[in-house]
Amino acid sequence: MAPTIPEKQWAQVVEKQGGPPGYKQIPVPTPGPDEVLVKIKYTGVCHTDLHAMKGDWPLPTKMPFVGGHEGAGIVVAKGELVTNIEIGDHAGIKWLNGSCLVCEFCQTTDEPLCAAAQLSGYTVDGTFQQYAIGKAAHVAKLDKEIPLDAVAPILCAGITVYKGLKESGARPGHTVAIVGAGGGLGSLAQQYARAMGLHVIAIDGGEEKRVMCEKLGAETYIDFSTSKDLVADVKAATPQGLGAHAVILLAVSEKPFEQAIEYVRPRGTIVAIGIPAHAFLKAPVFETVIKMIDIKGSYVGNRQDGVEAIDFFARGLINAPFKTVPLKDLPKVFELMEENKIAGRYVLEIPE
Repeated sequence: MAPTIPEKQWAQVVEKQGGPPGYKQIPVPTPGPDEVLVKIKYTGVCHTDLHAMKGDWPLPTKMPFVGGHEGAGIVVAKGELVTNIEIGDHAGIKWLNGSCLVCEFCQTTDEPLCAAAQLSGYTVDGTFQQYAIGKAAHVAKLDKEIPLDAVAPILCAGITVYKGLKESGARPGHTVAIVGAGGGLGSLAQQYARAMGLHVIAIDGGEEKRVMCEKLGAETYIDFSTSKDLVADVKAATPQGLGAHAVILLAVSEKPFEQAIEYVRPRGTIVAIGIPAHAFLKAPVFETVIKMIDIKGSYVGNRQDGVEAIDFFARGLINAPFKTVPLKDLPKVFELMEENKIAGRYVLEIPE
């Protein structure tokens, strides 16, 4: 029997750039021929959601819009062209909501680079609502044994850091420095790195994040707020003091991006993932050339990266630390995010 779908639903709606989001009722959308409608049970809150609300990036947002792109729930309706997922299946809606599937990037597993990409909670309405739309080709089909609250952060944060670690080229036994290790992405990056056989140096600030990083298995924690020489501290934690094989930059400020060049080892790789507003990545040409350093950006993963990242979680190798609060508390989560007071991830529970 097909589930009953209401005409109205509760959502957090950003009416103007800068916010705040307003908790209100809006119509439930109808899926198009190649789309599914997912009844969202839980959705993670990402720093990107804050950037979207504030208009920090040079990419126009839908206005008004519903944010969110880490939504896990149950498929309750689908279009007539959808064959890969059924009503009643569990599914996740990710940052990449849809793409053209026929351009060069889509056909070579780089669909996040598609010029026609649709972005959940940015160019199309996202998962801070009871019912959300996703392109069937891009939603993540989830085994019903997977807990929907715990998997929500994997759908963006997990996939993103897993992709970044793959892009770094780091191999088992190598050392990776993770900057912003105590945040939502960093807490997952540490676990994926360890599951991939890497040694982890966690860089962040504060005692709460130290405790969390050490529980997650970081071999070294460096507190940037108390370190007298962060570069020396990182190097001292690496074999022969040569520096990290890879640096994963998840920070939300510019300075760490410039600092990484000083402690990455020769032939090392710096991967920029965090996107601080209005920031620039600067590196001295001499050191970059002489040390043969690779500096690159890493965006969200493709569909196969998503399958792999979720599989790590399903096998019990990833345990995303999160706190659950109701959907109506989203503005409070944004406040904590701006104050840099979040260790791990917040997950919103969506009302029935």
